[in-house]
Amino acid sequence: MESYLNLILDFLQNILARLGVAEATRPLGAMLILYLAITLLILLLVLILWWSVWRKSYSPSKKGSLRVETDELIAESDVDTKPAGLEVEEATPLSEAVPAAEAGGGLVKSIRSGVEKTRAALVGRLESLFKGEQIFTPELFEELEEVLMTSDFGMATTVSLVTTLEQSFAGREVTSADVYLALKAEIARRIKMVACMQPRPIQSGPEVIMVVGVNGVGKTTTIGKLASHYREEGKSVILAAGDTFRAAAAEQLSIWAERAGADIVRHSEGGDPAAVTFDAAKAAIARKSDLLIVDTAGRLHTKTNLMEELKKVRRVLDREIPGAPHQTLLVVDATTGQNALVQAKMFQEAVQVDGIVLTKLDGTAKGGVIVAICSELEIPVRFVGVGEGLSDLRPFDADEFAEALFEKDEVA
Repeated sequence: MESYLNLILDFLQNILARLGVAEATRPLGAMLILYLAITLLILLLVLILWWSVWRKSYSPSKKGSLRVETDELIAESDVDTKPAGLEVEEATPLSEAVPAAEAGGGLVKSIRSGVEKTRAALVGRLESLFKGEQIFTPELFEELEEVLMTSDFGMATTVSLVTTLEQSFAGREVTSADVYLALKAEIARRIKMVACMQPRPIQSGPEVIMVVGVNGVGKTTTIGKLASHYREEGKSVILAAGDTFRAAAAEQLSIWAERAGADIVRHSEGGDPAAVTFDAAKAAIARKSDLLIVDTAGRLHTKTNLMEELKKVRRVLDREIPGAPHQTLLVVDATTGQNALVQAKMFQEAVQVDGIVLTKLDGTAKGGVIVAICSELEIPVRFVGVGEGLSDLRPFDADEFAEALFEKDEVA
């Protein structure tokens, strides 16, 4: 042992000699370097040990879940019974899980509140352009283009909107009020044009919604709110905890399932998402559930291998429930502006996105990205998040959005 130590010290002294360190200080320097190296090694081992203990202490519990081993095949069963090997926790009664629906007009009010920052940024700047009965000149069209661009409508959508307005009023003398109303109508038209697109028809079994998105957009929270929304409609819901990579993701989804009154299928952390999906599909069929909502691991839209995994999950769903998933909803964060549009493009290429859920709309002035997504990608916005509450995920309405965005109908 002593010989090995001497060899290491000699090696370190040779290195110090090459670096020009004085001969008298080399032994001490070599000892200090060796001491620091051993100290760092010990710290690394302690960190590894701590991480191992932490992962075990935060591993998902069995309470409130449907657990099966990844490699265990589920036996075929009658539709009136539970799949073999699965423990099903009964959903919380709807009256306890979901708050009463808001009174009439509550939806419009929440949408207006949700786009308040976007409206303040957009309408405030438009007021200088749209002034009563003044004639709207070609120069003002250029200013309108700049306002829309900086409100996250995007280059392509902005140019298209302004070109449409110019063509509509070509050769005519129009007032600012005319252009203002035409702009609002054109935005509503473009959103409504894709909003009428319907999900794929259900051939047999439960309806299936697969939810995708990058990390940090509020995907798991959105699934909980979606479950609450459909439970409020009287549907029985099962959640599939397909995000097996993020620490405590299944546990978080279990809490949302309990709040919404839904069942949940989950495996242990680090399991195969396709296996979770398989078991959830079997459970939904056996229990005659109305709706299966499949969570997926958050992933960067630029990671090809992770996007391929989503395709695998889709194949499993289609095999077990023909035609599934009937909807693939992409959750995007409104505060990211044009990056939300980029994400939508990438996911659309990989998994055929059927609808957008736009979260955190109430916390941003970049709500114009809704128009860009609908106009450029022709993907309908299905829901918008306008708050933190369980009932603050709202079905999207194009007319209400346009009214809320341009709430000041009378131009000064």
